[in-house]
Order: sequence, then structure tokens, then C-alpha cells
Amino acid sequence: MGLFNKIFSALKKTKDGLAEKLRVLFAKDKIGEDFYEDLEDILISSDISVATADEIVENLRDRMIEEKVKDRDYVISELKEELMACLDMAEDFELETPAVIMVIGVNGVGKTTSIGKLARYFTDNKKSVTIAAADTFRAAAADQLEVWAERAKVRIVKSSEGSDPSAVVFDALSSVKAKGTDILIIDTAGRLHTKSNLMEELKKMSRVVEREHPNASFYKFIALDATTGQNALSQVEVFNEAVGIDGIILTKLDGTAKGGFVVSLCNELQVPVAFVGTGEKLDDIEMFDKETFINAILGE
Repeated sequence: MGLFNKIFSALKKTKDGLAEKLRVLFAKDKIGEDFYEDLEDILISSDISVATADEIVENLRDRMIEEKVKDRDYVISELKEELMACLDMAEDFELETPAVIMVIGVNGVGKTTSIGKLARYFTDNKKSVTIAAADTFRAAAADQLEVWAERAKVRIVKSSEGSDPSAVVFDALSSVKAKGTDILIIDTAGRLHTKSNLMEELKKMSRVVEREHPNASFYKFIALDATTGQNALSQVEVFNEAVGIDGIILTKLDGTAKGGFVVSLCNELQVPVAFVGTGEKLDDIEMFDKETFINAILGE
């Protein structure tokens, strides 16, 4: 299955809601003031924030009134442009190697699964990968990660339960530098974004990476469960303030009709979506593509 088909399938629930509501709107309303109010309601119902939906519709309304447009296809094409402008507020993610990727996030968002998928993605793209099991608090976390490492056929560096996570990171960095590994992916303990001591631990691990591997590109990814919709924005805000977020791994996109929140996330927080989980299989992960995303949610 190609990239477009995977993204399109993953966004089926979002697309079925948004595209169908747009179809009904165009059938019911002439393109006047009521039309734009209804369009804003539709965008919000697809989990685009009120602020971003209002911005999109205001820009669209002003342009359509100025140009005296009444044509559905033209309005849809301009809506696409507005959605793309929101996504463009976040710079595109580009990976440069050697790289260290630290994956963070709250419990239950799919970090471990995403790390396994990322490892496979990178090896499929001819990169050497090592995983560091720096979640030393959750029982059997390293064992679960080891299963994913075996499936992806990559090395793993781990320590005993209760070990200092920064020590695991140090050992993993020593290993990848010695072996010339392209990418190190660091797992971290799931944490509530309200726990300051755990945030300090992330900062400590970050300092170890920057000190021990200064020549590597260092990326901090937050894994977000797409089914949480707008609630995910507060997670990004807090983690971004604490350690800086370079990209988002969007998980469980195939299980939600709330995919529209990606638009407001990029528009309001300027943090790019880097990767998207498109299913449950090991190779069900793709780099985020803005145009494919917009076409998919609009059903075009």
C-alpha cells in the first residue's frame, strides 16, 4: 500500500465526518453568511480549535466576498490553501544523521510501539539503528522494547530495572559512537506532564546527549495519541516549554475522527508532525506529508 493510501485509510474516520458534512453544507446552503458560520461549526466538529477554525473561515470569507465567488470547487480549493497555510506554520521536519531521537510523552500513547516502527522505518531506509531502553521505572518496559527491537532487527542497550536512565543513555551513546551508528532512539518513562521531577529527568538526559555526542543532530519527539484530539495540545505546550519539542509522532490516527486537531496544533504551536502511525503492523508508520493529509481529510 502506497503512502497516500495508508494515510487516506488512517484518516477515514476524520474524512468521513468532514467530507460528508461539507457535501451536505454545499447542498443546503448558498455561499453566503450562514454558509461561513456553518463551515466554522463543521471545522470545529472535526476537532480543529475554535481559534484556528475562526481564522480559517475569516480569511476564506474575506477572499470569497472580495472575489464574489459562488463556486463550490473554488471554495474547496481555497479551503485547502487555508488548511495548508496552517500546517505551514510549523517547519517541515528533516532528519540529518548521525542523529539521536528521544521519544517522550505521557503513559499509554504508544511510545514503545512507535519506537519499534521508527526503527524498522529507518532500517528500511538503509540507516543503522540502536535503541536505548531508558524507561527503567515501568516493570518489564525494557523487555517489551527488546521484543520490538528483535522484530525490527536492531540493537538495544538496556540496564536493570530501577537504574539511572541517564546512565543508560550514556552507555548507549558510547556504543553508537564506537560503532558509527546512524540513529539512536531513546525510550523514556511515560510521565504526567505535571510532574516536575520527571521533567527534570528529561532535562538531565538531554544534557548527557548534548555533552557526549555533540556532533549528532538531537531531536526530541513527543508521541501523541490522536484519539485525544485537542487535549493533546496542552501536552505539547508543557513538554515544549520544559525541554523543547522538535517533532510529533502521531499514534492511533486510524482510530479517531479527530484528525483535524493536527491543523490547529501546527498553526498555534508551530511544532511539526514528523511521523504518523497508520495501523498496527511494524511497517505502519510514515513521514507526515501535508498535502496528502489535507487531501485525505477532505476526501479529495
